[in-house]
Amino acid sequence: MREGSYSTIRLGAYEPLKRLFGATDPAHTPLWKKICAGAISGAIGSSIATPTDLVKVRMQADAKLKPDQKPRYKNTRSAFVEIARTEGLRGLYTGVGPTVQRAAILTATQIPAYDHTKHTLLNWGVMEEGIPLHITSSMIAGFLVALTTSPVDVVKTRVMNQKKQGMAGTLYTGSWNCIRRTIQTEGPLGLYKGFIPNWMRIGPHTVVTFFIFEQLRKLVGMAPV
Repeated sequence: MREGSYSTIRLGAYEPLKRLFGATDPAHTPLWKKICAGAISGAIGSSIATPTDLVKVRMQADAKLKPDQKPRYKNTRSAFVEIARTEGLRGLYTGVGPTVQRAAILTATQIPAYDHTKHTLLNWGVMEEGIPLHITSSMIAGFLVALTTSPVDVVKTRVMNQKKQGMAGTLYTGSWNCIRRTIQTEGPLGLYKGFIPNWMRIGPHTVVTFFIFEQLRKLVGMAPV
C-alpha cells in the first residue's frame, strides 16, 4: 500500500515537475533542476502516503516484541482503525514532518542521481542506452540514497515509534529534537545506525525500480528517462 501510492506519485510527478523548471533537453538539464523536481515529487508522494508508512513502522516494531507482550494491532486494517480511534485522524499523520523530509531527500537524491549519472555516461560516450547503463546508473544512485537517507531514517523511525501521551511524544518533540538528542547520547555516528542494512535494502530496490521503470516506458512507447 505504502510503496504503491508513494512511488507511483513521486516517479510519475518527477518529469512534469522537471519540465516546469524549464528542463527541455534531457541530456543537458542542470542538476539543480532535477534535484528540485525530485524533492517536490517526493514530498507530495510521502505526504499523501504518511498513514500507510506509520502503520508499516508500528507493525514492524510489534514484530520485535517479547513472547509475553501483546501486539498493538491485529492486522493492517485494525491498525488504521485503532490509531484513528485513539489518536484521532491527526494521529495517522504522526511523524509526517520527518517522513516528508526523508522522502524529499530520498527522491532528490535517487531519481536525479540516476538521471544525471545516466546522461553523463551517455554524453561522455562511455556507455550506450540500454540495460547495462540502467543498472550501472541505478547502482550509483542506490549508494548515494543510502548515504543521504540513513540519518533521516533513524529520526523518522524513532519519532514514529515512540510512545505518546495525548498528542505529544514521550521522548522527542520533533525531528530536530531527535537529531540533537541522538548526537548528544550516541555521537554523530548514531545517526548512521543500520547504514549497511539500509544500503543492502535500498541499493537493490533502486536497481529493480529503475530497471522496471525503463522497461515499462519502452513497452508503452515512452522515451527513456
